[in-house]
Order: sequence, then structure tokens, then C-alpha cells
Amino acid sequence: MEALTHFFVGLHIVGIGALLGGFMTQMKAMGAGEARIVPAMLHGALTMLVTGVALVGLNEADDQAVDHVKIGVKLALLVVILALVYVKRDEERVPAPVFGTVGLLTVANIFIATMWT
Repeated sequence: MEALTHFFVGLHIVGIGALLGGFMTQMKAMGAGEARIVPAMLHGALTMLVTGVALVGLNEADDQAVDHVKIGVKLALLVVILALVYVKRDEERVPAPVFGTVGLLTVANIFIATMWT
């Protein structure tokens, strides 16, 4: 069970890397008002959702303590990120405030994951 959990943690990190990496590649374009949602951002957010749910399930099945409030906050942020990315994925230009919100919520999700104890 531990190996499976580590596997999903690795995939979860790959998902956050794709989401944040996609955002970072568009930061210069965001300054020019030409940022767009790249496919890596959508796929990264979906990967985070699937692996996050799997990780909670694996931890619950293994009788480990799960902080449901923390998971709920992270899930709420991810749902907002996913909604923004999904709705704006076909637009040629995404407004800077919307695009910046995706990046801000992604970074907030990372800090919640690492600093909330």
C-alpha cells in the first residue's frame, strides 16, 4: 500500500508541475495581455484531482489520519482552478486577472499542502 501511495504522490507532483509550468510559460504573454490556457494546465489540474482523490482514499483505507478540513480547502481551490482552466481553455486570450488568479490559487494550493500541519 505504501508503494502505491508514493506512486500517486509522484503523479500528484507531476500534475502540479504541469499546471504551474504551463502558467509560468505564459507569464510573459500575460504581461502583454496575450496569455492563454495551454493544454498542460488542464491536464495538470485533472491529474491533481484524480491523484488527490486517490491519495485520500488510500490514506483512509490504510487507517491513517486525514485532515478533512485541509483536503476540503485544497479541493475547493482545485475546483476553482479547474473551472477557470476548463472554461477559458479555448479562448485565444485570457484576461490577465483571470489568468493571474489561476497562478495565485495554484501557488496557494502548494503552500497549503506543504505548510498546513
